[in-house]
Amino acid sequence: MTVVVLVRHGLTSVTGTKLTGWAPGFHLSDAGRAQAERLADRLADVPVRAIYSSPLERCRETAAPLARRLRLSVRVRPQLGEVRFGDWTGRSLAQLRRTRLWRRVQLVPSNVRFPGGESFVEVQQRAVAELLRIADAHPDQTVVAVSHADVIKLALAHFAGMHQDAFQRLVVDPCSVSAVALTDGVARIVTVNDAGDVAHLAVRPRTRRGTTGRKVRG
Repeated sequence: MTVVVLVRHGLTSVTGTKLTGWAPGFHLSDAGRAQAERLADRLADVPVRAIYSSPLERCRETAAPLARRLRLSVRVRPQLGEVRFGDWTGRSLAQLRRTRLWRRVQLVPSNVRFPGGESFVEVQQRAVAELLRIADAHPDQTVVAVSHADVIKLALAHFAGMHQDAFQRLVVDPCSVSAVALTDGVARIVTVNDAGDVAHLAVRPRTRRGTTGRKVRG
């Protein structure tokens, strides 16, 4: 069993107010850096074997304290990057909520393509494919992937067998931890939007009979 720990990046100065998309130059705020340090504390006792990240600064900065703590490098993967919002990039959410497309984004996202950007279908496909590649590279290990809210929600929806139009019902807060266990092609959601103790994400060694398990809290 491989456990893929999905971490949303920490707070920036515009989180929740503006769609930054792939625009460069958006770094963690002071609060976001504090979240990243707490994340390193929370995951310090989990036997993480690799850390992957979206290329964007806010994700790499979120991964950095954990990487230092565990003495691991951060492996950048473009497929974990944010939704390409196209013409919506840089616009405020207050503005976008007044558009006709916004309602479709909330209710029927499977039919949405951002003007000049990606569709949610494309984002889900590339993110899930990358997470499966990562899992295949780390059998029976725990790995971390730092990404973005919509990307993580789309991946969770896929692994949970949810229709894509329901993915907006999921909540993934800044610097929260979600996790998926993958065994023999079967996915199980271990935790979603967790901000507390994550020691239960440790993977037990494979037994002689070839089965694996995970540590659980009593």
